[in-house]
Amino acid sequence: MARFFRNDLHEEFGTWPLGYTAYGGADVGEIIAIADAVGTGGDTAYLDAWVAAGDRLAAEATAALSRESRFSACELYLRASSFYATSYHPLYGEPVDGRLVSAFRKQMAAFDKGLALRPSPVTPLRIPFEGTSLPAYLIPADGLVTERRPLIILTNGYDATVTEMYFASAVAACGRGYHCLIFDGPGQGEMLIEHGIRLRADWDSVVRAVVDCALTMDIVDPDRIALSGWSLGGFLAPRAVAGEPRVAACIADPGSPGIAPGLRGFAMKLGLSAQEADHLDTADQSVFDRMQKIIDSEPKLRWAIVQRGFWVHGVDNLRDYFRAAADFTLEGWVEKIRCPTLFTAAENDPLASGTEALFARLQCPKDLARFTAAEGAGDHCEMQNRSLLNRRVLDWLDVTFKMNR
Repeated sequence: MARFFRNDLHEEFGTWPLGYTAYGGADVGEIIAIADAVGTGGDTAYLDAWVAAGDRLAAEATAALSRESRFSACELYLRASSFYATSYHPLYGEPVDGRLVSAFRKQMAAFDKGLALRPSPVTPLRIPFEGTSLPAYLIPADGLVTERRPLIILTNGYDATVTEMYFASAVAACGRGYHCLIFDGPGQGEMLIEHGIRLRADWDSVVRAVVDCALTMDIVDPDRIALSGWSLGGFLAPRAVAGEPRVAACIADPGSPGIAPGLRGFAMKLGLSAQEADHLDTADQSVFDRMQKIIDSEPKLRWAIVQRGFWVHGVDNLRDYFRAAADFTLEGWVEKIRCPTLFTAAENDPLASGTEALFARLQCPKDLARFTAAEGAGDHCEMQNRSLLNRRVLDWLDVTFKMNR
């Protein structure tokens, strides 16, 4: 497969917007041009190239608005938001880099401006939650802004934000007649970057607040609320519906048992014996030092564990990371899921390795949608053929919610 970026991490982050090309978040030529601008440069060059492209799009949007070209301005602001959102992933970690914060603020400013220019303008919401509030947006179904319709609540995982959810899922769903509610929860987007509020495993407490908010909206059909999660959201969504019975359908992309079930195998890949991996809770510090040395030697692994994992979970060492991650499990919860549930599984997605075993344990109405490399949808979250994912998921939900019948 042809590469865009020369650096492996840049390739992983910089090709993510390929999933948005069908929905206005980027075009292939733009990604190629940015990759060429980055060249052999490091993380600063990567950030600068994406931010410069975002700045150009935002300036074009402002010029279009001055000409009263609202449609173009809307499209350009939203696309600029996508570019800013892609720019700062290599800078994850604590202390939080000021350049990351700056790019995030540009992202959200452009996102808000773009949504406000939609034919049915969208304004930011705040969802009350445990003494603070979660940022959210209700995106109405296309052309059905005042009609009571089913609602899809979209939830992120480890490192995406409302902007990515908008392009990856909301645009397609709204075009099919669904209202969508997107939000940043604890450990995500604004809540992490601006407020330092960390990720939590009891996602039912988060979704309960979101559902409370949704039920105050006249356009939401209270009997047809779905929850859809992608990436780590493929664990968070099932965990949430296990404890929040007002959700009438669940989509997990991919269906995931959580972080905890893979910790033992992960420790063994880092050189531990089976016996050592079985007793991490009492292991000597030298055991964690050995694993940390391997993590630090591999940039992608260091980003995933130290830069992202430590930051999102609010820890500063590997022992505490394992302890925090151990809470992220569906053990004792999967059997409590009662609503119709769809799991996805892409054949080359490491996060889908436990999907089929978890699917077998579901005791609710259930379906499993498999995606393959031959379809161009074999990788994580089907990002190189996101339109196929959306079509199959929404077809399933149409049947589940008896849409157009």
